[in-house]
Parts: sequence; structure tokens; C-alpha cells
Amino acid sequence: MPYTVGAADLLGFAAASSEAHGVPPADAHLLADTLVTAELWGHPSHGMLRMSWYLGRIASGATAAVATPDVVSDNGAVLVVDGRDGLGQVLADRAVAWGVERAGRHGISAVAVRGSGHFGTAAYFTRKAAEQGCVALLATNASPAMAPWGGREKRVGTNPWSIAAPGGRYGTVVMDIANTAVARGKIYHAKERGEPIPEGWAADADGVPTTDPRQAIEGLILPMAGHKGYAISFMFDVLAGVLTGSAFGASVVGPYQPTGRSGVGHLLICVDIRSMADPAEFERRMETLIEETKAAPTAPGTAEIFVPGEPEIRTAERLRTEGITVADDTWASLASIAEATGVPCPPPPPPPRRFAHDRADRFAPGRPWLP
Repeated sequence: MPYTVGAADLLGFAAASSEAHGVPPADAHLLADTLVTAELWGHPSHGMLRMSWYLGRIASGATAAVATPDVVSDNGAVLVVDGRDGLGQVLADRAVAWGVERAGRHGISAVAVRGSGHFGTAAYFTRKAAEQGCVALLATNASPAMAPWGGREKRVGTNPWSIAAPGGRYGTVVMDIANTAVARGKIYHAKERGEPIPEGWAADADGVPTTDPRQAIEGLILPMAGHKGYAISFMFDVLAGVLTGSAFGASVVGPYQPTGRSGVGHLLICVDIRSMADPAEFERRMETLIEETKAAPTAPGTAEIFVPGEPEIRTAERLRTEGITVADDTWASLASIAEATGVPCPPPPPPPRRFAHDRADRFAPGRPWLP
């Protein structure tokens, strides 16, 4: 049966396990936080199930435990960095720091990272840039997952991208999508849970549509919006792979493989809002856009309209209290990590306390609300 664990316990376990593999403490905490944050956002496909993949690549030497990026070229607003096979999360986080600082100086910046690896959820990083006064776009390429439009062999990655912007009193507005019908991690998550995947997500190795996640992993993920998803994914490989000087197309190796240089490339573009508008006025305009959008009449069966990034924040608020449910296979992989590293598995949370107001007589005169 699935296990429910507190976010803080998962974070501590993931950080300690990473440190046991030689990752510096600050970087280990960052890696752990990206995984737990994905879980809190309701995206377990990018959460703890990936822990064993990242650590397996470090153990094999495919990923460097200590990131030591080199500057390839520095033109002020444009920076090109060789990640030298460091953890994608660490390199993307440093790209945000470089990008925000340079956007502050030049109004706009572009940071290209080559020789990196999978970095998890792109929104984790664009949110950071937005919280520092930028509108940010982050694109990355990925290992082959879909066939070119009209083809039946993997040649194009999911190549996800994210855009984030400050939303005034509504927080950060952020989009994070893959260009396939679904992120590949969601298919792995369905496989771990022993559940079929919806029609339209994938095809088997012969190009025949399937709802079996195992056949989908060996086969093809279908593009979103037909040929449009394929075209967008192709062009993001131009930006994140070809332009950055990193691997591209079929030469990119995903985190699912324990060996082989990943060669993932990222491109981060940051626009400093102050260079184009008064930040306070920008946020007021964003609030107006959000309010107009959320005030639209709802379709039958819809209780509320959300803007991009809002569902994740709502889910995180709930799961910080309820705990994070970990699938059986993911828990087994964490137990294997614990055995290999000597780091104890995170304990399940204590049972919820019972309060008198949960009882039928909760409004009885003179009865206090006691645990």
C-alpha cells in the first residue's frame, strides 16, 4: 500500500542521501527541494521516483557529484556556460542567479548552459526569477520521446519550457509544459502505480496507440496538439540544444539511463521588468488580467477558474498538512537507497489528532474543543 510521509522528512532523506553520494550540502538540499516541491505541487512524476535515477547516474560517474561549470563566453547580457556534466538542478539554479543579475544590469539577459542534465520541473527555476522582478522563460531539451510528425521512431524530446511572471497579490503566475501530450514522468508514475494511461498519450513501438504504460515507455509519447506540438518541440531543441552548443535530437541521454553523458542544454531568458515598465504598475496590470480571467463564467461542472500555477500552490498548501503519498515502487526505491547509503528511510507521519469538534456532540454546551 502507498506510504504517506511528511514533506520535511522526505526533504531530509533526499538531501542526506545525495550528500552520501558526494553532493555538497547546499547542492544536495537544492536537489532534494526540487523533488519534494514537485511532490507538493501534485506532480509526483517529477518527484521522489526520480531520486534513484539521479543518484544512479552519480554513482556511475555519468553525472558529476560536484558541479564545476566553466564559462565558455561572456558578452555581458549573454553568457554561455559548460556545465561539465553537473546536476541539472544545480546548473539551472546558478543560471537563474546569473540571469537575474545580468538582466538587472542590461534589461534583458540570456544564459545558455551546455553539458548539463535533467533538472526536474522548469517552473521551480522560473519562479525564482519572477520573485526577483523578472519575467523569465526557461527552455530545455530532453532525450528522444516522440517521433517526428508522420514518423514512427523516437527522434525528438519532450523539450519542456516554462514562463513565469510576478502576479502582484496573486503571487507568481507560471506555466510549465512539455510539448508532448503528457510529460514522460507521468507515464513512469502510472507504471509504478500499475494503472493504465489515458488514450491519446502514447503509442507502442510499432506506432499503435496504447494505454499500457510499459508499452508506452518502450514506444512513443504523442505530441500535444498534433503537428503543432512536434514543431514547438523541434524549435525548442534549436534554442536549448543547437544554439547552446549542447547535444540535441537523438544524442541527448535522459535521466532514466544510468550511464552515458546526458548532454542536455538549457536556455534561460530573463527580462527585468524595471527596464520596460514601472514594477508596481506591471503588477497592477497583472492583477487586472488575473481577475478578468478568473471572473469569466464557468462551464458546467467547473467550480472555479484557475490561472497558470495556481493549482500547484493550492495543492502544496494541502499536502504540507496531509503529507505526501508515495507509491509502492517509489517507496521500494527509497528503501534501496537507504540500505545502500545508511540513511534511514523517512518515517510515516503520526496519526492525525482527534478533536472534540470532529464528534457529533461538538456543539454541546460546556464542551471544550480538546484533542
